[in-house]
Amino acid sequence: MGMAIDPGAFRAAMARFPGAVTIITARHGSERRGITATAVCSVTADPPSLLVCVNRKTGTCAAIHDSGRFAVNLLSDPAAPLALRFAGAGGTTGEDKFAEGDWQEDGSGLPVLAGALVSISCTVAEVMETGSHTVFIGQIIEIRQGDGAPLVYEQARFHRLSPL
Repeated sequence: MGMAIDPGAFRAAMARFPGAVTIITARHGSERRGITATAVCSVTADPPSLLVCVNRKTGTCAAIHDSGRFAVNLLSDPAAPLALRFAGAGGTTGEDKFAEGDWQEDGSGLPVLAGALVSISCTVAEVMETGSHTVFIGQIIEIRQGDGAPLVYEQARFHRLSPL
C-alpha cells in the first residue's frame, strides 16, 4: 500500500490542472437536472465516446442513472455566471437552474444549451462507482457545434484562453 495522501493536498494539486468548464445535463421524465463539471474527457473515437465523473449525491447523477442518458455542454467564456449557477452558487437547485440560459432539447429530449461551444448527447454505455463519484462512459449519439472561446477553470478561478 502506498502512502496516505492528504485530501487538502490532493485538492490543491488538482486545482492546478486547468479544465474546460461544462454543464452536464440529464432528464428523467419532465424533470431536468444539471451540474457544472470539469471532469469530462474523450475515451475513444471508435465508437465515439466520452466519460463524465458525477458526484453521487447530486440529482443529476440519479437522473443519469435512471434515464441512461446525459448531455455535455462546453461553455464559452461569457457563460461564467451560468457555470456558477449550475455549481449551486446562491443556493439555486434542480429545475430552477434552467431559468437562465437558452435551453433547448436535442433529438432525444435532453437539455442542451443553444450558446454552448459544443453540446454532446450520450447514452450510457458503462458505469463505474469510485469514491464519492460515479463515472459514466457515454456513447455519443448527437453533436452540436457553436462558436467562441472556451471557458477554463484553474486555481478556483475562471480564465479565458488566448493564442500564444
